[in-house]
Amino acid sequence: MNKRLSRIARLEALSKQCRGDILKMTTIAGSGHPAGSMSSIDIYLAVYTIANITPKIWDDPLRDRVVISHGHTSPGVYACLARLKYFDIEDVLTTFRRIDSPYEGHVERHVPGIEWSTGNLGQGLSAGCGHALASRLRNYNFHTYVIMGDAEQAKGQVAEARRLAYKYGLTDLTVVIDRNHFQISGRSEQVMPVNIKENYEADGWKVLEVSGHDLRMLINALETAKIDRKHSYAIIAQTTMGHGVSFMENKEDYHGKVLSHAECTRALAELGIEDDIERLLGLRETRQVKPFDRTLIPYPSIKVNAPTVYDKTTHPRSVFGKVLMDIAALNAPGTFAVFDCDLAGSVKVDGFAEGYPESFFECGVSEHNTATMAGALSINGVVSIWADFGVFALDEVYNQMRLNDINGTHLKVIATHLGYNVGPDGKTHQCIDYIGLLQNLFDFKLIIPADPNQTDHVTRYILKQPGSYVLGLTRSTLPVIRSEDGSPLFDDQYQYTYGTIDLIREGSDGVVFTYGPMVHEAIKAWETLRTQGITIRIYNVCSPLHLAKEIIMEAAETGCIITYEDHAIQSGLGSILADIIAENNVSVKFKKFGIQQFGGSANASDLYKRANIDAQALMSIIKDLVRRS
Repeated sequence: MNKRLSRIARLEALSKQCRGDILKMTTIAGSGHPAGSMSSIDIYLAVYTIANITPKIWDDPLRDRVVISHGHTSPGVYACLARLKYFDIEDVLTTFRRIDSPYEGHVERHVPGIEWSTGNLGQGLSAGCGHALASRLRNYNFHTYVIMGDAEQAKGQVAEARRLAYKYGLTDLTVVIDRNHFQISGRSEQVMPVNIKENYEADGWKVLEVSGHDLRMLINALETAKIDRKHSYAIIAQTTMGHGVSFMENKEDYHGKVLSHAECTRALAELGIEDDIERLLGLRETRQVKPFDRTLIPYPSIKVNAPTVYDKTTHPRSVFGKVLMDIAALNAPGTFAVFDCDLAGSVKVDGFAEGYPESFFECGVSEHNTATMAGALSINGVVSIWADFGVFALDEVYNQMRLNDINGTHLKVIATHLGYNVGPDGKTHQCIDYIGLLQNLFDFKLIIPADPNQTDHVTRYILKQPGSYVLGLTRSTLPVIRSEDGSPLFDDQYQYTYGTIDLIREGSDGVVFTYGPMVHEAIKAWETLRTQGITIRIYNVCSPLHLAKEIIMEAAETGCIITYEDHAIQSGLGSILADIIAENNVSVKFKKFGIQQFGGSANASDLYKRANIDAQALMSIIKDLVRRS
């Protein structure tokens, strides 16, 4: 008991120091979120003390995980971790929010002790679910803590994550909510009322309510949650915004407003903390801080078997499903995790669900949670695969994918039902803007195979590779792309590497760059044009985000380049290629050919014809450009 009291006394002393640190670093930086950091600081100290994580094991795969969901409270997190010896406190105080500093305005995964870069509220619990699933699948047996703000409890993604955690029994998961009752616009009850306790209880969680400034109560609650392996726990910690400084308490102004130098001096005096602001300010521009060299969990080594060669028209989705089953059988249990959002049969992961139920997670209509959760799982040595329609897997969750990109995930997104190819489902389900979205993500890679055989090769490829990939597949069946001699072009000798541009047909009067289902349409145009004395070269650009400039330059020598795609014309392959042409001052007749409006309900062939992007329309465009060359 004396040891416990001594620990509490030490933490109470650190709490006061950390409050001073929060005020100093935000005042020196001239920006930041001091008041919320001060209401959360005791929570941070309690969690990082209870968790099985120390500066010596902060990159051990077996460590407990701590996810900070309300990332704007970074001053509190940095102060806590520095005082617990993860890094030097003066580094934080003098370089917080400096351009070359690792201590950014919102918490970042590259900093020791931080597991997930956040800032966009409402995603932390989903990331926590991903870590908790990793503990189960990899037999790591660690505990995951998610620390959240109360305002973000209004987010629908939080509810999705709560239900998922209950459904899959993630009882090694504890949430701590800073209930300070304030957000930017005022009292949270007035901005958007949320029944926090009742919502967690309704979704099967145990709820404990404590004072968020009583370290003994906080630690007792955390220990209760960790011992009970039958329930997930939400600890609602009642706190005071700006706690510790009288003129800041319960003032929403200080949510994102820093103290002036004079106000900081006054606050430090009230806390009984040394005022060394002037000395620290003098170090702001000159102090050198090295980036952290973090040891990450490596991407697993994946065994794959030989490709299957298809000779008949086949669903690329079915090919993906078969390859997934083949490769899962070759690798150890827990290597793969597959996520579905109520579309298992359509996206062809139903076979995996039946064969590997312990690694299959049916998330229902909860795409936002699934995107973040699968991303977080993927950084823990598990191959994470999420298959869904393109409008749900990309359009609906762009914000979540952006955060996955920031966190350097290894997520494999199988985005099906792309373009007008979706057909009768109509405009709401025709994903015609995915290339434009993915162009904005720096590390995601996109591959759109042209036929069943290339789908087989590409699926095997992405499952072996680290990093985040999107595999874009059609709704309809696709014919086998053949060489001029009639044999499958993408046979068992084909070798795919990212960025490959495949020569499909040779020609000298112009070049068509295309991908996916439009490759077959282009071949139909090629065959007819050849009988009319016009030969065009066809390239399959299955990786449209990665174009080889040399091939573009070579194509320009024909005098005519056309991009042909089942995608919005203003943001697809045509726009990417146009940038290359313009930036390199290439002189060539150039035509973008693609979708110019939302489609309707009809078969893909009818939609192509109505939108003037079928093979017949392509031939007309080519003949017109060739005549003008």
